[in-house]
Parts: sequence; C-alpha cells; structure tokens
Amino acid sequence: MTAVHISDLALDFTGATTVRALDGVDLDVADGSSVAIVGESGSGKSTLAAVIGRLQPRAARIVRGALDVDGIDVLGLDDDALRAYRRDTLAYIAQDPIGSLDPTMRIGAQLKLVLRAVGDDGSPRRQVELLESMLITDPARVVRLFPHQISGGMAQRVAIAMAMCRRPKLLIADEPTAALDSQVREEVMRLLFAQAREQGTTILWLSHDLPAVARWCDEVAVMYAGRVVERGPASAVLGSPVHPYARALAATDPSRAKRGERLSSIPGSPPVLHGESQGCAFAARCAHRIDTCELVRPEPLGARHSLCIRAVELVEADHRAGPRPGEEVSA
Repeated sequence: MTAVHISDLALDFTGATTVRALDGVDLDVADGSSVAIVGESGSGKSTLAAVIGRLQPRAARIVRGALDVDGIDVLGLDDDALRAYRRDTLAYIAQDPIGSLDPTMRIGAQLKLVLRAVGDDGSPRRQVELLESMLITDPARVVRLFPHQISGGMAQRVAIAMAMCRRPKLLIADEPTAALDSQVREEVMRLLFAQAREQGTTILWLSHDLPAVARWCDEVAVMYAGRVVERGPASAVLGSPVHPYARALAATDPSRAKRGERLSSIPGSPPVLHGESQGCAFAARCAHRIDTCELVRPEPLGARHSLCIRAVELVEADHRAGPRPGEEVSA
C-alpha cells in the first residue's frame, strides 16, 4: 500500500519575480517504510515537506500536480478537513527542538494539550509515562521544566514524544538531529525509528547526513532543482548511484574518502529556475553532459527512475568497468 503518492507536483513562489521551487516532483512512499530525501540546500526538500502539510506560504502557488497521503487528496482539502488531516494523519519533527516547543509553557502542560487532542486525559501520570518511553531520566522533574531549562537532546526526545503519541500515519522529520552531538544523535534516531516501527508510521526524513541515511532508511530520493532525480533502496542509491548528480552527491560523503584523500565537492551552484526547466537542470554542473542535455527535459529511466538521458549509457559503462569495492552496479 502507498502512504504517499506525489505526481508531477510543481510550485512557484511569486513576488517581484517568479521562482520555480518544485518542478514536477514524482514520488511514491510505501506504507510503513522510511524514505530519506537528500540534496543540497535549495533542492526543494523543505518546500516539498511544507506542501505535504499544506504549510507553504501565501506567496506559493501550486501550478499543477497531485498529492495524496493515506488516500487523502491533500491539495483538495477544505479548512475543516485540513485541520483533521494535520491532527490525525500527519506529524512533524523540526530541526530546532527547543524552538519547536512553546517557551511560555512547562513541558508537562504541552504534553497535556497533545494528549487531550487524541482523547487521552493527559494526567501527570500519562505525561511521565510518555517521557519514560523516550528514556528520559527523572521524567517527573522534566514535566515541571520550561523548554529553555532542558538540553537539546532532551528537547528532541520531548518533541518526538509529542509527535508519536498521536500515532501519525506519516511523520516528517526535517534534519531532526542536526543540532545534536554524535552520541545523543544516535540515541535519538534509535528511539525515533523504534517508535515508528512499533506504530507502523511512515517516515519521510529530510537530511544531509548520508551515512545516517544509509543506516536508518529503507529508501532514498535524491532531489535537485525541484525534481526527484533518482530514487530507490538506500544501499543502492548511495552505494552505486546512477544519475550524475546522485553520483556527485555521494562522492561528497566524508565516510567514503580514504585517509589523506581530499574531499570531493560539486562545482557551481544549484540553478534558480523561473519556470519549467526545458533541459536537464544539472547540465551546467555535469561532467557527463552533452549538447542534447541542454535541450531535452529528462524523463525517468530504469529501475532508479533516473532523470538523465544518458542513464542507461552510464550504467553500461559502469558494468564494463566493473564494480568498485563494496559496490553493486545496477540500473
């Protein structure tokens, strides 16, 4: 069963000039799976996440496309249905854990509001139980504190507790561990994915952390210039990418660099589109480009749905060259 179905979704930001932020996104996410959306800043990850919750700013205009979550036509919801959708189906975990909590309310009071919204009494005992499930030490003390009195790691645990107690169908996590140190990050990710597996929640994780993505997520979707340029199993997309941008992005992963080797970087900058990209948006930065790339808008090719007119050719070249250590080459 498909939890999220996005088809040819395009969105413009309008103002003094028009900027195309999403340029025809296609993405299917299976029910109960975990999918990471990766790409440089400006690739469209956060905009896509906002549209899934209908949280895009007033300056945003949906140009075309379809967006279904758990069988719900999200773009067609009226105000009452939208409130119900956000309450019953969707949950967010923000990048800034402390900033996502109300600074004027104690942790317990915030937990009480969330619990009552799902028909729970929100009693002090339930508040403590909720924090205990997140392995928070001395939860009875924590419920009496304000957000500024707890650490970032503890705040993120509280945010996860508030999101998961509603048993959402879809959880969107926007770099939820970026502000945490490595040890706390590992603990928080383990808790998050354990809770999701237990409840059958689908995870859409926005991230720049490729090693963590490879470890925790079932699949990866690589975004560039408002389109998903490649998607598939995490081990395949990150281990043997097909699209030239996915290859370049994987090469920037510090965990892939050998000792003493200079880290790779992607030359140039992502484009600012003012309408539909006529050719390949990555062509100006691509080492494999040919003249046709500037003129032909690529359509998905192969099992990875690669948006590259040379995808099959590049895969065949990889097969002839043989796999690199620890890599499997596939289309």
